[in-house]
Amino acid sequence: MIVKVFANLREICGGVTVEVHPDGDRVIDVLDKMVEMFPELQKEVFTEDKQLLPFVHVYVNGKNIIHLDDLQTKVEDSDQFALFPPVAGG
Repeated sequence: MIVKVFANLREICGGVTVEVHPDGDRVIDVLDKMVEMFPELQKEVFTEDKQLLPFVHVYVNGKNIIHLDDLQTKVEDSDQFALFPPVAGG
């Protein structure tokens, strides 16, 4: 699965996209594999109790997972997966 990453996550992951081979078929499996590949992502994405940090957004095929099954949302290799960190602006 190809995951698009944005903002400071690009620095952590070394590019605009990351190829991920999760051990399952849910969003949480993709994110777990990404943390395994890039341990610094842990503090950028998850709370201590393994929830998404506020203002971290995951989109699957253009839909925010909060409107689907959240971290339990099923994914397929062909899905468009995008990970956005919190972004401050002004």
